[in-house]
Amino acid sequence: MPASAFLPRSAALTTTALTAAALLAVTVAAPAALAADPVAPGAPYKAAYDTLGPQHLTPAQQRLSAAKQAQAARTYDEVRPRTALAGYKLSGGLHQSQKTSYWCGPATLVITQSAADEVAGRSQQDAATLLKTNSSGTAWYGVNINVPSPTGYPMADALNYRLPGAGYVPKALPYTPTATDKTNFKQHITHNTDHDYAIAGNAWEVPGGPHLVGHPNIEIFHWVSIDGYNTDSAAGQVNYLDPVGGVSTSVISWAGSVPKSARISSDTITTIMGGRGYVW
Repeated sequence: MPASAFLPRSAALTTTALTAAALLAVTVAAPAALAADPVAPGAPYKAAYDTLGPQHLTPAQQRLSAAKQAQAARTYDEVRPRTALAGYKLSGGLHQSQKTSYWCGPATLVITQSAADEVAGRSQQDAATLLKTNSSGTAWYGVNINVPSPTGYPMADALNYRLPGAGYVPKALPYTPTATDKTNFKQHITHNTDHDYAIAGNAWEVPGGPHLVGHPNIEIFHWVSIDGYNTDSAAGQVNYLDPVGGVSTSVISWAGSVPKSARISSDTITTIMGGRGYVW
């Protein structure tokens, strides 16, 4: 079974659809060819098989993104020179294991929301309805949800609807994130954590590329909540909450090896989100 059958790849994202059978064939065939790429394993796969159409920030999102970026850069410059501060700083998201094989998006929404308001146990069904999640998963872009002035980015719109004033904006990433993209992510996780907000990250894991902790070497589209950073390394490592953690292997066969919370290099997770992005 291709990873897309149980983790979020939204049909609404596709401009040229791949059948499940074709996707499986690509997943099986890709690793040997990609393993030789020393710079960005998996990036050629993403470039060849991406089905995500053009994305556009609204004027309001562009203004908000620029303002947040300026503030985040200043915050990061204040933190970066320090060493041996306090280890990991967390915004404190409350983990939930996803209730179905394709509800990582709804679980990430409630986890990310809980980092700000500390409310546990919210309904993933309500979150799935709001996000317009279906059996293909939760879209990164291309779906207008039932909120005032939807932008086509369902996760950003849902977080702003549920957390008025939070000012979440989407940050799209290229297949192979640049050094600037990686620095920006460090700035963004520092900014959000310091303001008690988590980041909703949309991973696109591919054969031959880096994977989240415990994930197998197959194609996986997946949402996680990134809720903290290592102050000792100026956000060189981050903490994230994985909705697959705690899921029965009868629902997701490889879930048993996935922790609920894990730490990973910020550069690595930025690469993993390449071709999709994150909401911060």
